[in-house]
Amino acid sequence: MTEHPHTPLPRLADTLRRLPPSCGPVRLVAVDGHAGSGKSTFARRLAEALGGAPVLRLDDIASHDQLFGWTDRLRRQVLDPLSRGETAHYATYDWHERRFGPADRSLPPAPVVIVEGVGAGRRALRPQLAAVLWMDVAHEEAWQRGRDRDGAVQRDFWDGWEPEELQHFTGDPSRPFAHLLVRQCPEGYEVLPGPNVTLTEA
Repeated sequence: MTEHPHTPLPRLADTLRRLPPSCGPVRLVAVDGHAGSGKSTFARRLAEALGGAPVLRLDDIASHDQLFGWTDRLRRQVLDPLSRGETAHYATYDWHERRFGPADRSLPPAPVVIVEGVGAGRRALRPQLAAVLWMDVAHEEAWQRGRDRDGAVQRDFWDGWEPEELQHFTGDPSRPFAHLLVRQCPEGYEVLPGPNVTLTEA
């Protein structure tokens, strides 16, 4: 689906609503891309276009000790309950306190649930994803955006993050499997067909 110069998000939302469920009754939609590529902002705006769709932030699932080793926890705490049509409950990670909890967060089995974060379109999750959306920004540009956003206080984190992210996407790339590529425009977004052109509506 392509519309120039911009693709209105309500149109994209309609497309996603018509996809077949992928995780029990849920259409699980991944928003993946490099750190700093604009995933969180786009996911929030897409959720609004979907009428308030729930958003799972992988920053709440990952941790300092497991930047990318969170698949089993995500499956156990979130995907398994959603696949049964149940509300998921998961502990969120506090990046300042370096611990999970103490309170749990709930995620209902809505018709569309957005999973947003680096690695959202990873190999282990794709069988339960209705669509993979990739924020189409080169890693150098995205990382610089992230560093500018987070400031000097997070410099050490970024110094450690960049090689970890590069290693992840080298071994388990998401972009080749993206159904749609999302490019930010001066106003709004452009949504283009991705390398994986198998996206079909119900």
